[in-house]
Amino acid sequence: MEKFNCLVVEDEPLAAEVLQDYISQLPFLECKGICRDAIYAMQFLQAEKIDVLFLDIHLPKINGLDFLKMLKNPPQVIVTTAYREYALDGYELNVVDYLLKPVNFNRFVAAVSKLKKEPFQNTNPAAGTGNPAEPAFLLININKKRIKVFEADILFIESRKEYISITTAERSYLTKFTLSEMESQLQHKRFLRIHRSFLVATDKINAYTAVAVEIGGHKIPVGRSYRENVHAVLSELLSR
Repeated sequence: MEKFNCLVVEDEPLAAEVLQDYISQLPFLECKGICRDAIYAMQFLQAEKIDVLFLDIHLPKINGLDFLKMLKNPPQVIVTTAYREYALDGYELNVVDYLLKPVNFNRFVAAVSKLKKEPFQNTNPAAGTGNPAEPAFLLININKKRIKVFEADILFIESRKEYISITTAERSYLTKFTLSEMESQLQHKRFLRIHRSFLVATDKINAYTAVAVEIGGHKIPVGRSYRENVHAVLSELLSR
């Protein structure tokens, strides 16, 4: 498997250690080094081939975004910072994604899945091999363990403040994540937002009305502002 060579530019040792750990857990990423400031990072980029830059904004000597503007041919960049107000500046510089500290592992996975070479897990046949890849799955944190949940097994996902509950036919998993982040990470379009607190798998729906859907023995409300879209989507699916 082709790997992305990664460089972490971060002056906080703990934050750098977390990113290095996350990188080590994904087989298509390899951490080539950690730089505490932009000057060292610039020297590192001249000496090594780097595909992905995990770039903090608040760095000593030179601000991370100013450093990025100096690079003539920058690698793909994922910005990391504790400050939300820099998100717009980062996107104007065409960064891949913007991670807010402390970085959640699932959010990290969602960010690296956007890298251009697309080695991330998907359900399409492997290019040139004719062999199907492993079905798409989520890696979620539960009691310090990484749990694999296949997307095809999910019935629905419910928001619970700072957490989400992922329900399959066998069990439910509670993990720290937001519903919007999960919605953007899921690879299949068969997942539909029907309420501000619920995301459902349309192929698992047993029945529905204007105000609720029934799925796997659960009755889930349809939010008022979502009803028109839900009706249109489900009507089209049933007519196929």
